[in-house]
Amino acid sequence: MCNELRTESPAQARYRQQRRRRALGIRLARYGILVGFLLLWEVLARVGAIDPFLLSSPSRMVATIAELIRTGEMWLHLGTTLWETVVGFVLGSLLGIALAIALWWSDTLTKILDPYLVVLNALPKIALGPVLIVWIGAGMPAIITMSLLVSVIVMLVTVLGGFLSVEKEKRTLLRAFGASKVQEFTMVVFPGALANTVSALKLGIGMTWVGVIVGEFLVSRAGLGYLIVYGGQVFKLDLVMAGTAVLCLFAALMYLGIALWEKRLRASLQTD
Repeated sequence: MCNELRTESPAQARYRQQRRRRALGIRLARYGILVGFLLLWEVLARVGAIDPFLLSSPSRMVATIAELIRTGEMWLHLGTTLWETVVGFVLGSLLGIALAIALWWSDTLTKILDPYLVVLNALPKIALGPVLIVWIGAGMPAIITMSLLVSVIVMLVTVLGGFLSVEKEKRTLLRAFGASKVQEFTMVVFPGALANTVSALKLGIGMTWVGVIVGEFLVSRAGLGYLIVYGGQVFKLDLVMAGTAVLCLFAALMYLGIALWEKRLRASLQTD
């Protein structure tokens, strides 16, 4: 009987195979677009259709990155930016989720602060950079603070929206059985808003990178943002493009790390 239940029908097998093929096709299309773009860029630079001095080329970027690795400069700049990003992301995530819990806990507080959240969400935080330099000083604390300003509000709004979107019927049922506020949150609200929380983390890592790089543009003496600005100031466009390429690579790796964690989390929840 168990073997019969476990046996997959031909229709199910075909469906699973179609899904695998579609997923493989999507991956190949993603990589194909990237490889095709890089090849076209390299060919246009070599034949002179574009100016390599202004737009660089993939081969020149690779050579610049190799030189930075050889001299050790890459590890200094990359390590600085990664440290600032990780610290800013962790602090921003904890602060954003904690504030979302506090606002969910108090409906009155949510109604009071709602217009301020709307204004803060629309405010261009980058404009506060010079103010941060005056208040905090030029250095890593100002950069991390900038990353917090950019990421916390996005995290807060996204997570709070998830908390508030959980079905009220489930919460009402728990209250009818005498559940406390803590039990309501841990048993219904947080699990129900898990997808929004993970989405907030995905948004948060991107916004943290933006805040860190902008901060390095303004005040840093080390980091990928500083490397890009310095390359622009001395007209070394290969340096600018190399720093941008490394930045994109590690931002994508951190995003993929969160995406993989999300898949494992969903799989474990389905198993449970």
